[in-house]
Order: sequence, then C-alpha cells, then structure tokens
Amino acid sequence: MEKPGPDNRSTTPVPLDGAAGLDDAIVVALGCNDPGPWRDCREALEAALARFRAEGIDVVARSSWWRSAAWPDPEDPPFLNGVVIVRTGLDPHALMAALGRIEEVFGRRRGAANAPRTLDLDLIAYGRVSGDLEGLILPHPRAAERRFVMGPLAEIAPAWRHPGGDTAESLARRASIGKDARPLP
Repeated sequence: MEKPGPDNRSTTPVPLDGAAGLDDAIVVALGCNDPGPWRDCREALEAALARFRAEGIDVVARSSWWRSAAWPDPEDPPFLNGVVIVRTGLDPHALMAALGRIEEVFGRRRGAANAPRTLDLDLIAYGRVSGDLEGLILPHPRAAERRFVMGPLAEIAPAWRHPGGDTAESLARRASIGKDARPLP
C-alpha cells in the first residue's frame, strides 16, 4: 500500500532501477529541533526541501518525518528527521557546499557539537564512493548507528547496502543511537 508523504509524494520503497540504482543512490539526511522562524520543524524541513532544486538537487524519493529524542542530551528539544534520495550533477564536495548554503539560509550556526539546530543536512552516501575525500568521509561515518537515519532510509530503500554489506533495513533494526525514533502518524 502506498503511503503519501506530507506533499503527497509516495514514501513506498522505491526500486531506483533495481540494485544497480541503489548502488548509485545519493542519500541526504535532514534534521531539525529548533524551528527558528517556521511554525514547527516539519514546516522548516519542507521549506528546506523546496530549496534543493535551486541548488541543482532533485529529490527522487523521500521518507516520512521521524521523531526522536535529542541525542546525546534528551533534555534538548526532540528532533524531526527524514531522508531523501537525490539526483544531482554536483560532485560530493560541491553537493556538501550546496547543503551548507541551504543550512546557512535556514540560520544554522555551528557551535557546540549536537546542539539544537534549525537545520542539519548530512550527506550519508554518494553512490558507492567510500573513503576520505580530502576531509569528506563517505559514507557518513556514524549514519549506520543511527535509527533516525537508517529507519527513514529503510522506509524508502530497504535494500540499500552500506559498504559494510548490511542493508538499510538491517541497520535500522540494529541501530544503537536514537532507538526511540518513529515515523510520525
């Protein structure tokens, strides 16, 4: 059964041209726990997605929004997270720069690690690129441990494989960080 996302796009698993398509998948995670000028984090995240196209990033699949307690300090406001699979002509460094520009527009200020933020955009995977690319480590070095990343990814691409061999679905089940992450109803 197809489940519509907030903008009526499907969050049903997508084949992306089979296993080969998933090998080429560019995966971006989004998060927010400080809505800034927006009504709430959902509105902020939707607005962020709307800016992707202006940066040359096309969203081809997206998860639903997932809520989880802030990590590592659960006293901070809870997070809203999601994952998108995108297509772009940008190389990994140019894509990171584009994501950084979007974060800046949304008031992201880098300070203390894991502090509340208006927008957090992480490049999780860029196809099968793996390793340290002059300071950019791919796939994201901690994504596989985070249910608030692997859960949403498993929702749209359960067969996506981490270079370690595990699928998004398997990693979501075993994730040790953000175990409380659940999709919004």
